[in-house]
Amino acid sequence: MVWTIPNVITLFRVALIPIFVTVYFLDWRWAHEAAAFIFWLAAITDWIDGYLARKLQQSSPLGAFLDPVADKLIVAAALIMITHEYSSVTITAAAIVLMMREIYISALREWMSSIGASDSVKVSFIGKAKTMCQMLALIGLLSGLDEFMGIPIYWVLLGKILLYVSAVLSFWSMIIYTKAAYKAINAKT
Repeated sequence: MVWTIPNVITLFRVALIPIFVTVYFLDWRWAHEAAAFIFWLAAITDWIDGYLARKLQQSSPLGAFLDPVADKLIVAAALIMITHEYSSVTITAAAIVLMMREIYISALREWMSSIGASDSVKVSFIGKAKTMCQMLALIGLLSGLDEFMGIPIYWVLLGKILLYVSAVLSFWSMIIYTKAAYKAINAKT
């Protein structure tokens, strides 16, 4: 294994997953807020490890594989947890769309890579916007905060809105990636 700083940070993010889930289900007053903080920390380390990999020129095949896997694992855990917590058809539907897209795009990227056309399905602006909305939505929904020290902050409402926006962006980006892949496949045949 290549022990670079970005890879160690990515492994730290993977190690946070069981801690994040355990803290969320603890029977104490600030459990959800603490779990939301751990999720936020994981989201920030995702940005940090990518930045450091580029800045320190420490990109590696292991990091390229492990980074998206770590992201998908913690996001999938968070999506399952919010569907359990809120027991809402709309939140569950949005979570299903988000998980379906992640599985589909991962498989599409792997397939495109196997035929030498991985450049056609690189991360797009829509994909990045989806990720940002999704992360903020999950932090808000995980925290469960609607007020802080008596002041309304509407984190849950904002979280729901951003979750629906991320589901729409997710579906939209799936169409964009599929069209790009289709063009690349037709160009190869």
